[in-house]
Amino acid sequence: MLKVGLTGGIGAGKSEVSRLLVEHGAVLIDADRIAREVVAPGTPGLAAVVEAFGEDVLAEDGSLDRPKLGSIVFADPDRLAVLNSIVHPLVGARSRELEEAAAEDAVVVHDVPLLTENGLAPLYDVVVVVDASPETQLDRLVRLRGMTEEDARARMAAQATRDKRREIADIVIDNDVPREELQRRVKDVWDELVRRAHGAQGSRQSQMPQE
Repeated sequence: MLKVGLTGGIGAGKSEVSRLLVEHGAVLIDADRIAREVVAPGTPGLAAVVEAFGEDVLAEDGSLDRPKLGSIVFADPDRLAVLNSIVHPLVGARSRELEEAAAEDAVVVHDVPLLTENGLAPLYDVVVVVDASPETQLDRLVRLRGMTEEDARARMAAQATRDKRREIADIVIDNDVPREELQRRVKDVWDELVRRAHGAQGSRQSQMPQE
């Protein structure tokens, strides 16, 4: 099994890269999806979030009002740290369960938005960073996700810098490119990951040149 950590700044296109890797055969463990599951209605995770932030973060149907919670934590590093201390251990436990269920020769891609921020690079055999310029990130967040420019900039500022992400990368996928070119680059990365899984898995010294 090759354990791959996939990360990138918000709006860099990490979700598209993970989707393409799945098409090639990767087993995807999506931290964002799991993070939603562990705070679903009726879970201990949601109860802990409500205890920390109050019932105002609940929607009318009893589910977590994620935009409301996001507006609180992304403007306040201390509150964000509180939320992370609740959610991250739950996500980690569920991720390990899913990884253990994968085949022995699988390429397991962990899609982890805050991999850099939480110092998680040593947990993976290979770290892949999806990179885009801040201008591209901002455009995508405003144009495609409907965020205000203020909210988008706050989300970006709450994450690690572009340089910090690139520092921990074994492979960088530049996503300031058309979709067809991104597809080609992801295919090249997939071929490299398969090679490592079948021959040099676990080694972070045999590195593919960064783009």
